[in-house]
Amino acid sequence: MNNLQTNIKNYLQYCQCQKRLDSKTLKAYRIDLRQFASYVSDIDVRDIATVTLENYIAKLNQDYKPKTVKRKLASVKAFFHYLEYKDIIDRNPFSRMHLKLREPQILPKTIPLHTVETLLSAIYKQRTDASTAYQRKNALRDAALIELLFATGIRISELCSLKAEDVNLYDRSVLIYGKGSKERKVQIGNEDVARILEEYKNAFFPQIQKCNRFFVNQNYSVMSDQSVRRMINKYASLAAIELHITPHMFRHTFATSLLEADVDIRYIQEMLGHSSINITEIYTHVAMSKQRDILTTKHPRKNFNI
Repeated sequence: MNNLQTNIKNYLQYCQCQKRLDSKTLKAYRIDLRQFASYVSDIDVRDIATVTLENYIAKLNQDYKPKTVKRKLASVKAFFHYLEYKDIIDRNPFSRMHLKLREPQILPKTIPLHTVETLLSAIYKQRTDASTAYQRKNALRDAALIELLFATGIRISELCSLKAEDVNLYDRSVLIYGKGSKERKVQIGNEDVARILEEYKNAFFPQIQKCNRFFVNQNYSVMSDQSVRRMINKYASLAAIELHITPHMFRHTFATSLLEADVDIRYIQEMLGHSSINITEIYTHVAMSKQRDILTTKHPRKNFNI
């Protein structure tokens, strides 16, 4: 094991034990740093120069899209900050580099509100028309899950990892553990959503207690993000919805709908668990109905008498 590999191993351990990064972030760091180590080969970590990094960036730009390059480079950059912090290197080769990767802006995909309504109606109809108690219970759980996705803007990974005690139906709040082990609390503001969650919890109480997860299957197993995706596809097909709906689109729809309803973007940032307002601001580009209303009612051209 050479000097670079040893330091990468120590850095990943530091990220796990000291920085308490989550498993997905650690996995991404591990993959990115192994790739970097493979590129620079047996060079001593203290001998890695700026030109080596520039050549590595050029190689990444050839092989990956800008968003992936940005992430892989961030992993390597964080590693060198660690080496500098630990006095393993005298000079950080990134310090002389001015990095500005241009990443194309991809607008978040939202679900039209009438489509959300159609999807939920299909789930509730499935519950009403169910021929067996088993099917009826599954439809109840599916309704509760989709209602919570849309009501809170929660990420699918956060939803699947919700523990029983995280959903407080007495004060109607959900404690969410987001990226970077950050906690946030989101209220359940709708009476119908609170009611269906209460029904679900009562019906699935033994399974919830056994798994210590809020969303579970009838066979006492935890709901996975893949099973949620399959469930959404099933109801979209039943409702003849042609749009391909993903769990994350409920989050985008939640944020955009609140923005169009004149909710301050700072509140939306807090509810989504974004670390920076810059991340939340992407929704200002998709709030088209609000933009239409402004330009229809506020633009001075409407007052022209021609």
